[in-house]
Amino acid sequence: MGKDVSRLRRVSEQMRRDLAVLIQVELKDPRIGLVSLTDVEITPDYSHAKIYFTCLSQADSVHPTQEALMHAAGFLRSQLARKLGIRQMPQLHFIYDASVERGVALSKIIDEAIAQDRARMKEDHEDAQKG
Repeated sequence: MGKDVSRLRRVSEQMRRDLAVLIQVELKDPRIGLVSLTDVEITPDYSHAKIYFTCLSQADSVHPTQEALMHAAGFLRSQLARKLGIRQMPQLHFIYDASVERGVALSKIIDEAIAQDRARMKEDHEDAQKG
């Protein structure tokens, strides 16, 4: 079983790399801007692959980008089949990965909290020196 999981991981990672190049070089759809593929999960029977992506441009471009990727899924699947040389090429399902966006939002909240804490500490220090 360990061999199958290891092979599945290798195929997933190779698929992610190859898809990233194909999307960047081969797809000419204007709805697809800067896209980063964050992960590929393939079912053990190789029937389906979930491709997680983020949009590096505007957040409002997610839906059109996802539609364009799904529209190109057949083309991408046929190109991948040539490159990977696996017996069964999975159906491609593109899913928006909001984790990067959430991470940026959380980082912003943390930065604001630190700035407020520093301002409060500075005020306390100044009040202590006056008093």
